[in-house]
Amino acid sequence: MEIRNLTPQNVWSIFDAITKVPRPSKKEGKIREWLVNWAKENQVECHVDKTGNVLFRVPATPGYENHPTVVMQGHMDMVCEKNSDVKHDFDNDPIDTYIDGDWVTARGTTLGADDGAGVALAMAVMTDPEAKHGPLETLVTYDEETGMTGANNLEEGFMTGKILINLDSENEGQIFMGCAGGKDTCAEFHYAPIPAPDRYYAKIKVSGLLGGHSGGDIHLGHANANKVLVRFLLSQPDMVLASIHGGNLRNAIAREAEAVIGLPASRRDQLVADLNQFVAVIEGEVGDIEKGFKMTIESAEKPAFIIEPAVATKLLKALQVCPHGVQGMSRAMKDLVETSTNLASVKMPETGVIRVETSQRSSVESEKEDIAFTVRTVFEMAGAEVTQGHGYPGWKPNVNSPILKIAAQTYRDLFNQEPEVMAIHAGLETGLFLTKYPDLDMISIGPTMRGIHSPEEKLSIPSMKTSYAYLKEILARC
Repeated sequence: MEIRNLTPQNVWSIFDAITKVPRPSKKEGKIREWLVNWAKENQVECHVDKTGNVLFRVPATPGYENHPTVVMQGHMDMVCEKNSDVKHDFDNDPIDTYIDGDWVTARGTTLGADDGAGVALAMAVMTDPEAKHGPLETLVTYDEETGMTGANNLEEGFMTGKILINLDSENEGQIFMGCAGGKDTCAEFHYAPIPAPDRYYAKIKVSGLLGGHSGGDIHLGHANANKVLVRFLLSQPDMVLASIHGGNLRNAIAREAEAVIGLPASRRDQLVADLNQFVAVIEGEVGDIEKGFKMTIESAEKPAFIIEPAVATKLLKALQVCPHGVQGMSRAMKDLVETSTNLASVKMPETGVIRVETSQRSSVESEKEDIAFTVRTVFEMAGAEVTQGHGYPGWKPNVNSPILKIAAQTYRDLFNQEPEVMAIHAGLETGLFLTKYPDLDMISIGPTMRGIHSPEEKLSIPSMKTSYAYLKEILARC
């Protein structure tokens, strides 16, 4: 069966079309054009603000004219991650999707269900002749994944509703009423390229790790490829470092990393023995989780240059001591991560520069600033130039929210079970909306996804059907 023919067909046909449109963060021109054209074809009122956010608007269905305006919200961009052996141009190629049992997934890349699924659900409701609702707006924001640029620059008055349903969550049956705030910390090391000495050169590569979302998956204990690689490199005496690369996006846990190193030729056999022993250690620590973990050595050609040894040492030691993972659990809400940090990526964008990107999250603003200061201090002590983003605020839970009560009761009535009402450690755009729309009453819901921000991303087919029925009934009851 083709994806566009799954049930409910109106939802899946839109989602399938979205996956065919390239939409990397900050390069959303093609998907924005597609959204505007969809509105024209379906006679839906459409507006685009100066930042690039798109707003759809449809009137109430007959008999619901006096109901309040509800805003459904998702984002147009997607995380672009792929396995290293996969050839895919995210700027131009459609996502290669397929059905795998009860899941829709992609071949070797992220799927983009985050947040193509949420956008599809909202768009389907707006054109569903059987849906009952008051006036509806759908806000599709720009560049959520790499800076929440659209939400941060949303014009006051662009949307008119005072009830907002964010459709960017990943577990059907959960209703989110709060989220963490976040901040990015970037460190740049500058080095003098040194002519490579005569040595045995080898490429050390870490691969096969699960990775995942740096907020939603940080508590699962997935290994960080950057941490694994650096730990091994620091165990090698008399080593020179020619290059190092690991991870990709600031909001994804690093799955792969590699380095080219040089050693005295006499240490070639010992390097292999050391690696085999190290792999056994890592498997003993996380093998029950990271079943696909691999670490390999292959001979490499002598490079033209190596990284200045003094800088390489400071870099590796800073990466070793840089915190990563859960830093604290919430005392106010059971099983909620309160504070975390992610050692996201190590890159060499140009000769003489090594760039390290990290992200910090917390539902407590002071804790967010404290962990960001800790990470900053680590890299400044190592001599790096450190910059930090302005960050984004969290969304404080409101247990008395009217839309929360409607959503919870609707779930009980439809499915005869209790929903999980909770906060999420991942960042949502909701906190930023409150800075310009302080009276918004909000919840976040969505269908079930797994492996988001990684090539393992997949979207549950049954949960899309359930989520659509749920969303329509919430709108009818508002």
